[in-house]
Amino acid sequence: QVQLVESGGGLVQAGGSLRLSCAASGRTFSTSAVGWFRRAPGKEREFVSRISWNAYATSYADSVKGRFTISRDNAKNMAWLQMNSLIPEDTAVYYCVLGPYSERARDYDAWGQGTQVTVSS
Repeated sequence: QVQLVESGGGLVQAGGSLRLSCAASGRTFSTSAVGWFRRAPGKEREFVSRISWNAYATSYADSVKGRFTISRDNAKNMAWLQMNSLIPEDTAVYYCVLGPYSERARDYDAWGQGTQVTVSS
């Protein structure tokens, strides 16, 4: 059974940066893609970013492209989401997921508990 633990969320002013971390255990992290999703208050869960098992491929939602960067280190069973130039619309609970290389939430069967990101204007 895989366990994912996110950290790094918090309160930041618009224009600031945060780096989210995802620590994985219990499954072969290095052969799975990692994704980040978020859910804002009153909104549906949405795709943010994904990275393939070997880090050769990445993709981003249009709303975060150019501001967020996803990365991973298979030797450490860790993944990160560097978030720069944050805007209030980025406020949400962010979830780390493990599974196939997909932008669809339903394709992932391993989810972390989420970390809150709040961007003040």
